[in-house]
Amino acid sequence: MSKKNHKSGFVSIIGRPNVGKSTLINALMDDKLSIITSKAQTTRHRIRGIINGDDYQIVISDTPGILDPNYQLQEAMMKFINETLIDSDVLVFIDEVDSKDFNNDKLIKKINNLKIPKMVLLNKIDLFNQDKLESSLSYWEKIFPEIKIYPISAKEGFFVNELKEIFINTIPESPPFFPKDQFTDKSERFFVNESLREQILLNYDKEIPYSVEVITEEFKETSKIIKIRSVIFTERDSQKKILIGHKGAALKKVASNARKNLEKFFNKKIFIEVYIKVKKNWRNDKLSLKRFGYNL
Repeated sequence: MSKKNHKSGFVSIIGRPNVGKSTLINALMDDKLSIITSKAQTTRHRIRGIINGDDYQIVISDTPGILDPNYQLQEAMMKFINETLIDSDVLVFIDEVDSKDFNNDKLIKKINNLKIPKMVLLNKIDLFNQDKLESSLSYWEKIFPEIKIYPISAKEGFFVNELKEIFINTIPESPPFFPKDQFTDKSERFFVNESLREQILLNYDKEIPYSVEVITEEFKETSKIIKIRSVIFTERDSQKKILIGHKGAALKKVASNARKNLEKFFNKKIFIEVYIKVKKNWRNDKLSLKRFGYNL
């Protein structure tokens, strides 16, 4: 393909929580762009990953899981999904095999009416037999009758390379939207925040992971080390005590594990300080949500 025939486009992946959106994007990018845990609401923002080739650039968006909002944070999360329906060149809806209870009629209608290339992915086929797959295909063909459906396994890499080729063939001819050495639209501080939040999701139970947000107030990089200072915000004093743990052990574990992951991510030695502050009812506070990067 000549330089003038360079292809670039925006591919957005939407679906319910825990169906494998982030796992798929990480597989496509050969990198850990999005945090992945078994808990719902892992992805809160729209995160764009950039896949570059000599004659193409795929800008692929990870989005929060589709849900019915219970507070303003979740309303802001759903706004990211609505934005993808407006500015995408290709829309991908993903769910897992044997899931048959998608009742969001409004979103179904929006997707079916979109005049852009679309596809449905049925993920985790490695966990189900052929009968389950065929039953699932029949179910989704009725919901999205005009949209092509592909079975995949993001975790095992089945159909991932083929999917990438489909994206390259489908996106329009265009110059690149981002520099070719850039792999995301997010800042370094964003990934520090996500790494800490990942550890909170992995190490705490019940409401704690959903009641916290992280801001990195300092990110100073030298040739040998990155010095970081981050603040974990939570809603109640009792949650702060749980996050800190006995003699600070729980918080030290979070900071230590995040530091190890960030050293791999940035390929540089990391020094990180983590503090906790209480911000009551931040999930329903517009000023706090705006500070944390959400728009209502």
